[in-house]
Amino acid sequence: MKSLLLDRSTWDLSLDANGNLAVCTEPYAVLQDVACAIRVFAGECWYDTSKGLPYLTAILGRGQTASAFKTQAEAAALTVPLVSTATCVVNRVGVDRKLTGAIQITLTTGETLSVGLS
Repeated sequence: MKSLLLDRSTWDLSLDANGNLAVCTEPYAVLQDVACAIRVFAGECWYDTSKGLPYLTAILGRGQTASAFKTQAEAAALTVPLVSTATCVVNRVGVDRKLTGAIQITLTTGETLSVGLS
């Protein structure tokens, strides 16, 4: 599995040494795709508006519980090919309302990986 490589600081496309769009392969590609699946707002993907979390209607500025977010994030992660299980671990929601934690995934190969939430 391949995916376009996103710059970790800007979450934008990046170029390889030859000036072409950079790509990544699994297992990193799967982690990046899981992060993207959780970041997308419901209805935002123009090619599949059924994807995404309901950030505008049920998460941002709402009194949602951490367990509700965990369930939604895990469901989004499971939509990514090669992901067999997903577990969202929320460390804290700070006074600044910033959520931190991680999504731990197991690939169909049995490999276990983690991607941070911040």
